[in-house]
Amino acid sequence: MKNYCNITGGMEDKANGSVDNKSPVENGQMPDPANWGVTDVVNYFKATGFEEQATAFQDQEIDGKSLLLMTRNDVLTGLSIKLGPALKIYEYHVKPLQTQHLKSNAS
Repeated sequence: MKNYCNITGGMEDKANGSVDNKSPVENGQMPDPANWGVTDVVNYFKATGFEEQATAFQDQEIDGKSLLLMTRNDVLTGLSIKLGPALKIYEYHVKPLQTQHLKSNAS
């Protein structure tokens, strides 16, 4: 299981599932989910304040490789979660994780 911490000045999780701008980081960098299992993905979203929505990733068996392949439409419609949290999950988590993965593998 991965440990995630929040850096100051970033996204702060709120009780209503809204997020401010903190990203979980691992050793000062965004984590690379390429080798994550389903449990790691679920724990990542729980740690970022999306505990309720994390079960959708479990139900759909989304592992790290699947997460990196997800499109905006997959997150908004394929997970059967409410639109507001789905938009935040994609924009603030899935997309940045995909970008970080591409950057780290391009060098």
